[in-house]
Amino acid sequence: MAIKTSEEYIQSLREMDIKVYMFGELVENPVDHPIIRPSLNSVAMTYELANQEEYKDLMTTKSHLTGEPINRFCHIHQSTDDLMKKIKMQRLLGQKTASCFQRCVGMDAFNAIYSTTYEMDQEYGTDYFERFKKYLLYVQENDLTVDGAMTDPKGDRSLSPSQQEDSDLYLRITEVREDGIVVKGAKAHQTGSVNSHEHLVMPTIALKDEDKDYAVSFAIPSDAEGIFMIYGRQSCDTRKLEEGADIDLGNSTFGGQEALVIFDDVFIPNERVFMCKESKYAGMMVERFAGYHRQSYACKVGVGDVLIGAAALAADYNGVPRASHIKDKLIEMIHLNETLWAGAVACSAEGSETASGNYLIDLLLANVSKQNVTRFPYQIARYAEDIAGGLMVTMPSEEDFRHPDIGKYVEKYLVGAKGTSTENRMRVLRLIENITLGSAAVGYLTESMHGAGSPQAQRIMISRQGNLDAKKEMARKIAKVDISKDK
Repeated sequence: MAIKTSEEYIQSLREMDIKVYMFGELVENPVDHPIIRPSLNSVAMTYELANQEEYKDLMTTKSHLTGEPINRFCHIHQSTDDLMKKIKMQRLLGQKTASCFQRCVGMDAFNAIYSTTYEMDQEYGTDYFERFKKYLLYVQENDLTVDGAMTDPKGDRSLSPSQQEDSDLYLRITEVREDGIVVKGAKAHQTGSVNSHEHLVMPTIALKDEDKDYAVSFAIPSDAEGIFMIYGRQSCDTRKLEEGADIDLGNSTFGGQEALVIFDDVFIPNERVFMCKESKYAGMMVERFAGYHRQSYACKVGVGDVLIGAAALAADYNGVPRASHIKDKLIEMIHLNETLWAGAVACSAEGSETASGNYLIDLLLANVSKQNVTRFPYQIARYAEDIAGGLMVTMPSEEDFRHPDIGKYVEKYLVGAKGTSTENRMRVLRLIENITLGSAAVGYLTESMHGAGSPQAQRIMISRQGNLDAKKEMARKIAKVDISKDK
């Protein structure tokens, strides 16, 4: 069964014993919890579209290991065409869910670990690459959702992992046994972890030899002994607990989620270990994963498409679609959004083959693209809030609108342009609120800033990969500079 249906995916999570804490209590049924379920629905959409004929070219492909059809989220990129289809798939899913659909991190981890383990084996004679291929085959055959787990809590960021007062602030190897390893620590901000079958762990920074205990990569089921999660709060999250909540949610069907994942002395069998103290290769794995994941922010373009559409609808309901300043703002929103798309396309089209045979994006262009993502969604959101107007954040609740006595006043005084529905106006304004200020703002705004590394992380990579010396030499040749005169 290489491609699951959405129903099969949901059932597979029901059969797991994933331990999740929320608001200080163990969640009895994570699958149907009203705060968690919208995020699960977003993941389910990656399965649903894969089974629809019109989307199969984007959502599915053939495994390079078996030749069998698989979900693209389980794929190792074999060409620049694969890299292009990846971002087109991500934009599509952003359009369908207006939220984070959570499988990108695992896909990016697959590709980073695939090429890094190959090169590790070439130097050390280890068998990590073969181990990982067997694991990947298991993932593909069962169409698993995998949480790519990179970010550690980090503690005092001026100190290396081994210098921390608490040794567990970076996930580490505490014991190496004949049959495997034992790890302890945590992974923070884990997108989709609660909705994932597996965790695929990587180091979070480049490491020196004195930090080799932190150079570890492995895979483990989400319900393995010693693993539990503490669910992250989102703005407006408890609205989902309100009885009959619909309009006030803005997006009642889909959402995203993050969690703090605790690894409390977890045993990892050898066949699932893909790095064990090879500190030299931690930086390569981190850099490649970061590059792939910065490419993945093409998903924000899809969410941006929805937000632009909502802003245009708000202008319609406000009765000002023809106002010149409204038109100009919508044009600028489209310009910013398509500029983000251009960056994703560029780093994909300029990808190249690695020694292992899979394709890596152009790392410089991926970092430039992500640097734009740290800025443009905020500008797009600002324009959307401007067009929507203050009612977006001051209008009464859905309960007031439905109230038998006062509802008629809400209906009367929140009416917009002639011939339009007050309820529909409220729905559109709540959607804009959801994306720019509510629970979806986690994914569209703050995640755009800090996901796949903060803005400074991209600037460091741009500096490294910008090849400034070569550019200086170009200028010297054009200007006929004689460097001997500079001595």
